[in-house]
Amino acid sequence: MPTPTEALINATVHTGDAVLPDAAVLIAGDRIADVRAVRDVPAGVPVRDLGGGVLAPGFIDLQVNGGGGVLFNDAPDVDTLRRIARAHRRFGTTGLLPTLITDSRDVRRAAVAAVRQALADGEPGGILGLHLEGPHINAERRGVHDARFIGPPDDADIALITALGPGRTLVTLAPEVVPADTIHALAAAGVRVAAGHTAATWEQMRAGLKAGVCAVTHLYNAMSQLAGREPGAVGAALAEDTCRCGIIVDGHHVHDAAVRLAWKAKPPGTLFLVTDAMPPVGAPEADFTLYGETVTVRDGRCISANGRLAGSALDMATAVRNCVRRIGIPLDEALRMAATYPAHVMGMDDRRGRIAPGLAADLVHLDDDLRPRATWIAGKMEPC
Repeated sequence: MPTPTEALINATVHTGDAVLPDAAVLIAGDRIADVRAVRDVPAGVPVRDLGGGVLAPGFIDLQVNGGGGVLFNDAPDVDTLRRIARAHRRFGTTGLLPTLITDSRDVRRAAVAAVRQALADGEPGGILGLHLEGPHINAERRGVHDARFIGPPDDADIALITALGPGRTLVTLAPEVVPADTIHALAAAGVRVAAGHTAATWEQMRAGLKAGVCAVTHLYNAMSQLAGREPGAVGAALAEDTCRCGIIVDGHHVHDAAVRLAWKAKPPGTLFLVTDAMPPVGAPEADFTLYGETVTVRDGRCISANGRLAGSALDMATAVRNCVRRIGIPLDEALRMAATYPAHVMGMDDRRGRIAPGLAADLVHLDDDLRPRATWIAGKMEPC
């Protein structure tokens, strides 16, 4: 075991595998050194008494459009990434994919360059890669995405999707728009492919899953719905055990009963939380602009000028609380939905998403009301 630099005690530890009421988490630099009984903390190791509450793996959000008053599409640069990451860290998110919604190729190119630079610099903490949500989606299910840029990918688009290098790339596309061999090539290149903003039939979704689609983006929203004779994208996502589903649990995007249905239908490990967060998260301002038009935020709903939902004002800690209080999901499972399962979706579960020896010391301390009190990224603590 590496020499511990700190021991965290006096909180119920949710490791992602077990719930430990009397455990110490030992940190060595940027890694977790061990999890053991408090009485077995080595002599001389500095001890931090957390004063109760819950210690859990830091939240991992795979769909973050903005936060801290800024939108990634508006300014795809490292400073924007820094502001977004800092805003979401206050709510327990220690790892995220900044998400660029449908935009021009120049904006997408700038987004890839910004994330690549942030990863190379190691700053800002918490950036794990990039989520390109569009533009290779179905215009019929575009939501607030700008129709001017929507279309199937060409060779230049494929090169851009696979250009990030370090970190992880997630792309949201419509499997009825993008050919199966292209989906297969993206998956073979290490890109995680999700279906979203899609009008796919049951058969088209099944073909996409066979080609390499591994997940769906914001289950129920902007996709063909479940019907008795045509199960659509929603039906395929719920029925296919290998399909992982991101879901926005804010009480606006999905009815609580539909969340509960998805939780009951999907095997453990295949339903995970996302926020689809916009600039209001962690910012004093509420309203913001998207594609030059004002989005109004009222009672937690982000509404475009034509009345469509335009992302959310949700943070991950609130999503966890909603799962527990509104849906009835056990706390330990809700915490896994916020950390362990997203890490698995992105192939990071050997490094993040659990509290175990050798994994990144990315943690969140929650009080008894499940509100964040502190976070650790790479072993460095900040109060929330």
